[in-house]
Amino acid sequence: MMLCRLKFHKPVRRGRLARSLQLNTAIQHDNMETLYKVNIERIERDLYELRKFGYNPADRGIYRPGLTEPDMEARRWLMEQFSANGLETHMDGAGNVIGRRGAAGKPAIAVGSHSDTVPCGGMFDGALGVIAGLECIRVMNEEGIETENPIEVISTSEEEGRFGGMLGAQALAGALTPDWIERAESADGELLKEALEKCGLSSAGVLRSRLSPGALLAFLELHIEQGPILDKERIPIGIVEGISGVFKWLIRLKGKADHAGTAPMNMRSDAFMGLADFAHEIYRIIDENGSDKSRLTIGRVELKPGYAHTIPGEVDFTLVGRDLDERIMFTLAEACRKVLSSIARKHKLMFEYEERSWLSPQDCHESVISAFEESAKQLGLPYKIMPSGAGHDVQFFSKLMPAGMVFVPSVNGVSHAPDEWTQWEDVENGANVLLNTLVRLSQQKQLLTA
Repeated sequence: MMLCRLKFHKPVRRGRLARSLQLNTAIQHDNMETLYKVNIERIERDLYELRKFGYNPADRGIYRPGLTEPDMEARRWLMEQFSANGLETHMDGAGNVIGRRGAAGKPAIAVGSHSDTVPCGGMFDGALGVIAGLECIRVMNEEGIETENPIEVISTSEEEGRFGGMLGAQALAGALTPDWIERAESADGELLKEALEKCGLSSAGVLRSRLSPGALLAFLELHIEQGPILDKERIPIGIVEGISGVFKWLIRLKGKADHAGTAPMNMRSDAFMGLADFAHEIYRIIDENGSDKSRLTIGRVELKPGYAHTIPGEVDFTLVGRDLDERIMFTLAEACRKVLSSIARKHKLMFEYEERSWLSPQDCHESVISAFEESAKQLGLPYKIMPSGAGHDVQFFSKLMPAGMVFVPSVNGVSHAPDEWTQWEDVENGANVLLNTLVRLSQQKQLLTA
């Protein structure tokens, strides 16, 4: 098991005055390496502009699911911003927006994230990584920074899983099949292939979006943590060691619906009691079979027939499991299966389940982790090496190239909600770590090796 490393260094200067004195200013560190600073006002402006696409003033949420009109409007706006800052820009067949700084045909270092949202989402999730990547380009242009390798900024398509995957990153990684694209559909029944057509895209175009071998040398992603650890511990930077694997089950416990007043308690075949017993067992399952990084979550439950005076004859629910070690994931899954079988026998229920997805854990590359650490040290920022419990684009890129990501705190750990927030000072710190790491890696003649 990899232990978290927590290191503290002298903090950066704080406050709006200090920030205004440092905008776009290259400074010399003690070891004579030049450090660069982003313009936080530009990042703030761009994030608020991007928020307009799909924003609902009634609940303050952003409704920009992948492959919808607000999503495509946002992508067209991003293409305009990329082009205005000198990037050779295009949208590929999967809807990924890609802007390139540097010569065509040479392997590039990529930076970015996604720009779609969950329904009623917040303004930082995904969008921060894209806008911070664009700001890196602006600073590099203003400072006249020449790089050994081209830079690409990528806004991936449909990362939030409206159709059950991370479409853009999977397309770039070549991790999709024609059969999956043909069958994929949203929760409201819209087929992926139909949504693509509405956006002027196609299933064939998705498959053609696969990157050529060696096209990218590395991928860097800045993201909000979407959890409470950094905010609670007051640490400005999280450097991600790996992305947790995820499995998702659809589970059915089937008993017998009956009258709630006339059926004796000891003669019932109550599906809900089976669910309740299993939910009670989750902590024990993790204690005996998991790790401190294990998660088991029942996220959706449907009781049938769902009437107050009727004993539930059937319950359908989801179970999502996560861990950073795939062996532990297999152990957790088997433990859950055994416990559910036992509970079904106890309550005279039929138990069945369907595994809807299995994503393996993915480590971030040690060289990228070290590069992020070096930037944080030079900027005087405390940081923590930590896992990511949520899935991210980087987990697909990391299968093809050295990849890694940086977290910044989410206030109270909130994400996927209108009150998702990250303090601008934390945004600035994370963007500065991203910028200086990108500059360092892009100027290396001998880059990282997978």
